[in-house]
Amino acid sequence: MLLTSQQFVDVVKNKITEISPKQLSENIDDIILIDVREPNEVEGGVIKNAHPIPRGILEMNIIAYLVDSLKVEDVSNATIALYCRSGSRSALATESLRRMGFNNVCSLKGGIIHWSSAGYPLVKHS
Repeated sequence: MLLTSQQFVDVVKNKITEISPKQLSENIDDIILIDVREPNEVEGGVIKNAHPIPRGILEMNIIAYLVDSLKVEDVSNATIALYCRSGSRSALATESLRRMGFNNVCSLKGGIIHWSSAGYPLVKHS
């Protein structure tokens, strides 16, 4: 059976953990936050503490980034939240990282759209 992209995302969302903007805001200092949007999207602002790694290169770069840039010692058990514009790309990325062996990875439900509509701020990426 052939699935549409939205049907596939819905299947994936049933396999992953999604967190609400409120849950993310309450735990933002304890989570490694990865923005999987494209560089031109990041220019419009990011969630505080976010590390931009575009979806297209995430799997190839995530381990080295965590170890080399963020000095994470236990990569497989690091608490990671991913987000994109609407929550679809981050859901797919969450499933991908879960399959790679990441144990504590989740996706921001509704993405940055849901975050902003809930009244949470964006900051300029430096």
